[in-house]
Amino acid sequence: MSAKNLESRCKAVAKSGKPCRAAATAGGLCFFHANPNKASELGRIGGKSNRHATTGVADPLPKLENAVAVSNALGQLFADVQAGKTSPKVATTLAQLLSLQLRAFEAIAAVSPPQNLSLGERMRIAMLKAEKRVEELR
Repeated sequence: MSAKNLESRCKAVAKSGKPCRAAATAGGLCFFHANPNKASELGRIGGKSNRHATTGVADPLPKLENAVAVSNALGQLFADVQAGKTSPKVATTLAQLLSLQLRAFEAIAAVSPPQNLSLGERMRIAMLKAEKRVEELR
């Protein structure tokens, strides 16, 4: 750097131990070294503006006993995100879980055990068959 560029640089030392490379103000320091609390204040403001605030309490999910109920729950979830009742991050997680539930229903339908078994029993049978299939593939 030329001597003129060095004179217009901040005189403070950064946390890394190297000289600060920011442009200096009239006092010889950059804005943030001259106002050390301003960096954290501005960071807080930026973090607040990046949050997805929810405006209300989302409706509880109904019992998910079949694929139609899961599909309806997904529709409700989309509406809650649109209305600001559910954050997109939470909705993403719930959508993944609902997708898993749909795949479980598909697995249950594929093995088609007797219909007089409870949902939990049919899911357990499907999981056992899936584990057996994984073992066969290994």
